[in-house]
Amino acid sequence: MAILPPAAALLDWYDRHRRVLPFRATGGAPDPYQVWLSEVMLQQTTVAAVGPRFARFLARFPDVAALAAAPDAAVMEEWAGLGYYARARNLLACARAVAAAGGFPRTAEGLRALPGIGPYTAAAIAAIAFGEAVVPVDGNVERVMARLAAEERPLPGVKPVLAALAGGFMADAAARARPGDFAQALFDLGATICTPRTPACALCPWRGGCVAQRRGVAAELPRKVPKRARPLRHGAHFLLRDAAGQVLLRRRPPRGLLGGMLELPGTPWREGGWETAEALPFAPRPGLRWQAVPGLARHGFTHFELEMRLFSAEVPALAVAEGEELRPLAGLGAALPTVMRRVLGLASSFPPPLAGEG
Repeated sequence: MAILPPAAALLDWYDRHRRVLPFRATGGAPDPYQVWLSEVMLQQTTVAAVGPRFARFLARFPDVAALAAAPDAAVMEEWAGLGYYARARNLLACARAVAAAGGFPRTAEGLRALPGIGPYTAAAIAAIAFGEAVVPVDGNVERVMARLAAEERPLPGVKPVLAALAGGFMADAAARARPGDFAQALFDLGATICTPRTPACALCPWRGGCVAQRRGVAAELPRKVPKRARPLRHGAHFLLRDAAGQVLLRRRPPRGLLGGMLELPGTPWREGGWETAEALPFAPRPGLRWQAVPGLARHGFTHFELEMRLFSAEVPALAVAEGEELRPLAGLGAALPTVMRRVLGLASSFPPPLAGEG
């Protein structure tokens, strides 16, 4: 095991330079609900994106009881644009479990039993909200540990080694006395100093104890196994408007990719492209003359890239069937996941066709 630098040096740096974040407590004990909510939001999402959305979500669902009582559709809509929508479904399930139990478990082990809470999130809540002597390990912390020890073995295989190295800091009395601050200090160090590219080693409170810095290889670590190229899939979607400016939307099934989210009706997403004649049978209303909107929209999911076409039509009035909704076009993007915002963006400068126009 590598010789670890003193936790006190990092905590002293954190006391002077900690980031001011809307979800970080500035006085008094942290609220477990807010810690949990922020950690779930921050998964696969940037701090810059989460800040304003966290405040808006908290205003609508101020505590775990309010969230637990909320309709599924309201929570999914509030989550729109944050991506990785299984998080929102798990958020609801977890809120309902916590409300039924009368509060959050106070240990990482207990937290891990809740829906949607994995090892990192459980450790972050336990350390920050409840002061448990554990170290949550995210990508920032892995990078810091890999550089401290000049660990050359690549991610993801070396993750257990880096987690064990981080956990070793809990043998340091300073870290054990302030586990929540120590965790957040690690996050801040990785986000602002020990960054993926061009780390600011001269400003690092641990530069004297960093093996990678001494060897001049900090910017090269951690090493990673090259990712495989993601396959490309194709889809077509349909923008159907009425004379009042209402748009026909469809709610996706509650499980699976984008589960429970609103979308423009469309084809399945597949590896082969969609010719117009193949796509039109998937249009939401038969007998209309759909116009192809120029351009293609593209969106990246974790396991594949998606390229989409858009067709547009207008009718005098619309009635909805089961699973469909009407929403005003103005401000529609706020209710849609990012992938649908991108395909809808194709129509931003496209004039709506007249009813029956080819």
